[in-house]
Amino acid sequence: MSDDGRWLYLFSPGRADIPPEGGEVLGRKGMNLAAMCRLGFPVPPGFTISTHLCRRYLADGSLPADFDAELRRGVAELERATGRQFGARHRPLLVSARSGAAVSMPGMMETVLNLGLNEDSVEGLMRLSGNPRFAWDSFRRLIAMFGDVVCGVPRQDFEALLAKAKEKAGVVEDYELDAKSLRQVARRSLEVFERRTKRSFPQDHFAQLREAVEAVFRSWESPRAREYRSLHKLDGLAGTAVTIQAMVFGNSGGNSGTGVAFTRDPVSGRPELYVDFLYNAQGEDLVAGIRNPETGETLAKEMPELYEQLQDIRAGLENAMRDMQDIEFTVEDGVLYVLQTRAGKRTARAAVKVAADMVAEGRLSKKDAIERLREVDPRKLALHAFAQDPERRALASAFPASAGV
Repeated sequence: MSDDGRWLYLFSPGRADIPPEGGEVLGRKGMNLAAMCRLGFPVPPGFTISTHLCRRYLADGSLPADFDAELRRGVAELERATGRQFGARHRPLLVSARSGAAVSMPGMMETVLNLGLNEDSVEGLMRLSGNPRFAWDSFRRLIAMFGDVVCGVPRQDFEALLAKAKEKAGVVEDYELDAKSLRQVARRSLEVFERRTKRSFPQDHFAQLREAVEAVFRSWESPRAREYRSLHKLDGLAGTAVTIQAMVFGNSGGNSGTGVAFTRDPVSGRPELYVDFLYNAQGEDLVAGIRNPETGETLAKEMPELYEQLQDIRAGLENAMRDMQDIEFTVEDGVLYVLQTRAGKRTARAAVKVAADMVAEGRLSKKDAIERLREVDPRKLALHAFAQDPERRALASAFPASAGV
């Protein structure tokens, strides 16, 4: 346990529990969520499970006997905050389980969304939302993520079902599938899960949550996470925290979506929002690149009030964090929620521009700016790039694509 003898720490807008060790216990993601809650940003409520528990789990190979009671206490607080009941047939509460080390390790560890759905609560989600398509879409996503992350079922087994459903329906994009098609995908996903794992998909929502927490802890020792820590000299970290958070749904219809926003252009450093946004999607879709995202310019035209709110959040977060931020957000039925913020990756040229501008804006001292730039490789400043000049017209444009190396 941490110095104050706890495994988990609650957060909700306006309040948050922060241990004396801060991010060493909560992880960078959990710490930033707690800070945003205290500052009043629109963050869905949740709780963060300590990095110390990860270390103990990896040492012992199991969770301690008293953890289940702590987990249920945390979920009960979420139920009070949301007015919903975890995994219930009526007004179900669904949650996500996300990793978060003390130092950000983007994409290296695991996430499971839509925990709490089963063959009963999917009916409750349909009644609550009035949207059967959304309910079955969320359920098939849970089965695929749980199968992949928790049980090691190849993700392509579930993706093949989706591809076959689209071919049968004569559509190209996932969001074009109707409720009937997605219900069939979910049913067949359950069959794939049972065939591959030799067990039934867990209908007990607390069993789902517990297994997801263990899977996130195990992902700390995955080959890619170990390699990342080795490359970035992060071998002294205690482990990953796990953030359990009430779900908000970017896949609930045309007035919903998921996005990533850099508070400044990560290539040039110019002080303007840089946004990628997908309508009617969850965060995994944006990461997977299932279709081309909308830009901030499009979002400003189609949802101007929301875009203005995003601008206000941009200013508030930069004032609080004193750095350029990379923000993950979800829009559910026109309401904006912030799911994460962290220091944004940037080019060497952008780093110099951001540091200089933040000094001029009074957000950063000259001393801190110079210290921040010590890690910038000056050789990269000599690399040339095309100037982004609005007076000049590009001959052509394209999307970067690579199978990887």
